[in-house]
Amino acid sequence: MSSNFDRSAEAALRLAKAAPRPRVGFLGVGWIGRHRLQSILERGAVEIAAVADFDGVVAREVAGQIPGAVVVPSLDALLEFELDGVVIATPTALHAEQATAALEKHTAVFCQKPLGRSADETARVIRAARLANRLLAVDLSYRFVRGIQKIKQMISAGEIGAVYVADLVFHNAYGPDKAWYYNRKFSGGGCLIDLGIHLIDLALWMLDFPEVQKVSSRLFSQGRAVQHLPEALEDYALARLDLATGATVNLACSWRLPAGRDAVIRASFFGSGGGLAIHNVGGSFYDFCAQRFQGTSRVTLDQPPDPWGGRAAMAWSEQLSADTSYDAQIERAYPVAQVIDEIYRQNIAG
Repeated sequence: MSSNFDRSAEAALRLAKAAPRPRVGFLGVGWIGRHRLQSILERGAVEIAAVADFDGVVAREVAGQIPGAVVVPSLDALLEFELDGVVIATPTALHAEQATAALEKHTAVFCQKPLGRSADETARVIRAARLANRLLAVDLSYRFVRGIQKIKQMISAGEIGAVYVADLVFHNAYGPDKAWYYNRKFSGGGCLIDLGIHLIDLALWMLDFPEVQKVSSRLFSQGRAVQHLPEALEDYALARLDLATGATVNLACSWRLPAGRDAVIRASFFGSGGGLAIHNVGGSFYDFCAQRFQGTSRVTLDQPPDPWGGRAAMAWSEQLSADTSYDAQIERAYPVAQVIDEIYRQNIAG
């Protein structure tokens, strides 16, 4: 483990001696799970009490770095600890079932995206959280990029007038490195549900979740329309959302696109009084520059460095330390899932 992880564990030990905090367990400590765990440790708002992973060696390695943490074999074993919260970082097909099981035990949940493979699964988890009156959040991490939050504030303040069009892209020169991503039963879909979910969420969140009145889309697999390849998983997705406000959102995302760099990530919003945009720097997945446009001029609003990756997890841990009860903000995950469902309905045969 890294020296940063060791320092986080030392800070957690000092805090543990100071005051009781909510007790949290981790289900899944692969790369993303460990990253979120370290972020939560650094924040120090909760105590990490237990770790579970299908790879026992990894679980023991991670737990060994956290004072007082124990290794358990499963979610059921985690829930026997009567934890205040659990962080779920497992394959997509397991999210809805595992999150619902935790919530039914009155345990708050922070789940990797997507919350479910469909709108129905997403609604089922949200319903469980509401009935249990427990906090539920999804790791839609791009909301926490500093430049994106500045753009959100400026749009909300009316600084570019009424937004009439938004263009968002997320092209990844690589595909996922785990086999389950390429099985629709386990993943729920291809690049759309993996990357496009961030774009759909960002667009609707930026504009305060207006009603989506119409969706049009096309999906491709290795350059061919998915409609003609019913067993294929999309590696390129295009969609247009027409909103009740009169605005239009254009989206594009892909895996393994030959874009000449590791990634192309961009979100642009244009209104009657100017434009706001954020783009990744030098093909990076992590470094972003935010700008405001007026005519042919531009002003930089924010630029790297900005260590934003774990902020969603940190925010959940802070909220959990103050109040474990249901937060209706999670209901906004449902219209995002509905859009994804509609795109797949339009393109996937059968």
